[in-house]
Amino acid sequence: MEMVDKKLKKHILVITQYFYPEQFRINDICTEWVKRGYKVTVVTGIPNYPQGKYYDGYGLFKKRKEIYNGMDIIRIPLIPRGNNGIMLALNYLSFVVSGFLWKALTKIKADYVFIFEVSPMTQALPGVWYAKKRKIPCYLYVTDLWPENVEIVAGITNKRILNSIGVMVDYIYKRCDRIFTSSESFIQAIIDRGTKREKLEFWPQYAEDYYKPVDRNNTNIPEIPQDDMFNIIFAGNIGFAQGLDVLPEAAKILKETNTKVRFNIVGDGRFKETLKSNVEESQVTDYFNFIDKQPATRIPEFMAVSDATLISLSKSKVFSITLPAKTQSCLACGVPVIVSADGEIQDVINKADAGVCSDAGDAKGLADNIKKLVSMSVEKHKDMAQNAVEYYQKNFDKETLLNRMDKCFSNNNRNEGDREYV
Repeated sequence: MEMVDKKLKKHILVITQYFYPEQFRINDICTEWVKRGYKVTVVTGIPNYPQGKYYDGYGLFKKRKEIYNGMDIIRIPLIPRGNNGIMLALNYLSFVVSGFLWKALTKIKADYVFIFEVSPMTQALPGVWYAKKRKIPCYLYVTDLWPENVEIVAGITNKRILNSIGVMVDYIYKRCDRIFTSSESFIQAIIDRGTKREKLEFWPQYAEDYYKPVDRNNTNIPEIPQDDMFNIIFAGNIGFAQGLDVLPEAAKILKETNTKVRFNIVGDGRFKETLKSNVEESQVTDYFNFIDKQPATRIPEFMAVSDATLISLSKSKVFSITLPAKTQSCLACGVPVIVSADGEIQDVINKADAGVCSDAGDAKGLADNIKKLVSMSVEKHKDMAQNAVEYYQKNFDKETLLNRMDKCFSNNNRNEGDREYV
């Protein structure tokens, strides 16, 4: 591991609306930076994702400051995201307002700002403002593309609102020294908004170290029955963006041919109750097993006792150019991957020869692929699993990616002339 010289220890201010105990990859990135000798301060919100209410033990007057893995966490006030569009909008806005006030009052002196952007993009504003105030480099990591993503997540179609959001996004892009993207396809989309190519870099997400192949004989996962059913696991946020409404229809097709499959849905989210209702209405409850949200460290064991893992997204232009973080987790665990999504994710799984792919929302295509997997030999499943691990190690190695980021920090004056403090 390349270590940062302790004498030249730099202070990274991380801006992210979501952080530990919420499960996002930025938790591990920050932990690794501390190990590499950086001082890290995280400005984040009060944890409430994905349930929509504050986590137990947290609140406006509880645990607003804490230390986690050697970094300081500052939690600014925000309204919980709730379970409707109005509450979600208030959640986004409240973080920005609190961030503006924090920026004006804080005495923290950081050397860099690093913004971890999953929706909403609005969370980047406090980081941009702080970097402007301190005249320091500002780095943005884009994992959700705005304003395109707003139409899907928030259901906003009003052109005037979307254009206003576009103005904000352009403001953020212009005032960042370097923009990293989690999907290669994002680069052209951001260039099309007027950003210079030299400011952009594809920096794919990696999986935390605990995502690795696990011997199923050394696991104890009673939540997933080990019988003659073909077990498929979906683990993560159960939201509208995940496109899980395709599953009941696919299950009906599988039931017609008496294909013995069980969809193990692990997690929580705004679409969970609707999905349960759809399953009951489709009369395929025997094809589903709903499991409560689990600690992320336990997910590799769930995958180990499953025959395949599912990555699903809704049909949309923006999702077709998105590479979800779940991709790296699934590949690293060495389990055959079933894709129900368009675009870049299909390219990755096909190149890796690590699974089967169908288009977003295509229930018949999904069902056909599942039947194909069920009929495959154990040897072919093992080949796919090995291909997954090898592709992950070659393309998403954590040390390689973090070393690249270190070099970017050390060359932080490269775009000094492009930065605008206006």
